[in-house]
Amino acid sequence: MANPGYGKRLAGDENPVADPDFAHLNPRDAEIAVFVDHLDTGHAMGHKVLAAQHPRHGQQAVRTSLGRITQAGHLRWIKEHITVEDNTMRWVTRTYWSRTRRSAEWWTEFAHERHGKDVTWDHQPGLVRVEETTAAPAPDATEPESAPESAPEHEPEPVGVAYRTLSALRTAEPRMALSDGDCGSLEPLAQEWLSRGATPKDITRALAEGLPPAVSNPGGLARRRLESKMPPKQRTPRAEVTRVLMVCGICEQDERTVKLDRGICEECLAADAEPEEGPGTVPDTFLRVPRRWNP
Repeated sequence: MANPGYGKRLAGDENPVADPDFAHLNPRDAEIAVFVDHLDTGHAMGHKVLAAQHPRHGQQAVRTSLGRITQAGHLRWIKEHITVEDNTMRWVTRTYWSRTRRSAEWWTEFAHERHGKDVTWDHQPGLVRVEETTAAPAPDATEPESAPESAPEHEPEPVGVAYRTLSALRTAEPRMALSDGDCGSLEPLAQEWLSRGATPKDITRALAEGLPPAVSNPGGLARRRLESKMPPKQRTPRAEVTRVLMVCGICEQDERTVKLDRGICEECLAADAEPEEGPGTVPDTFLRVPRRWNP
């Protein structure tokens, strides 16, 4: 996978998967296009990474095919200038994939629509991927269903971090021994602390430090401290795309310095030109096998 926020991103509005999706490509390019189409969102899209995972083709073959796939309208590299409210700015290059074949005009409009987008949550450090849980398979209709097990009469509810932090306070400070009722009523306040970035140690410290010699009402004192010392809400600076540039899918130079032809610059087109695979041509995979010399 690429760094969080980078890697393969879907352009959206796709047609359903169908056999003719890549029929307009030559066999090798179509094979690599199918390979890319099956990658997860966020997967690194560099030709070296893809070649390391592809079972049949090397770096040069993948690099050339990605260029052809780009020209065919399935792939674009777009450089986005991000401006954040704290006055920091940076350029990021995004890789957009479309199973559906798109025209150059469609991609130009797509890039234009990126301007002004709020991308706050796409650019935060530490962003993690949330994996979807797979549903359990349905029971076989041919097998008899077993009788459901009887549930226990009193199944205990799971105890959260906030409750455990409050109940453990008596260990850190015996004067703040909270009852079960106190922990239950104070749990929402402690949970709010955690949601604002505080740790259980922060809560324990706020409730246990600087106590009077005797505490007659631990629950009431804990409530006052949790309310009065509540940490501020964490605010994420808003990030917005303030400029968009199309980028060559091979050399990554943008349209300010090179002329692009359907997503590839003219220099890369000339450098990567090679004959199309077809009748009478030899696939690159066969060229890797050393030939035996017969005297």
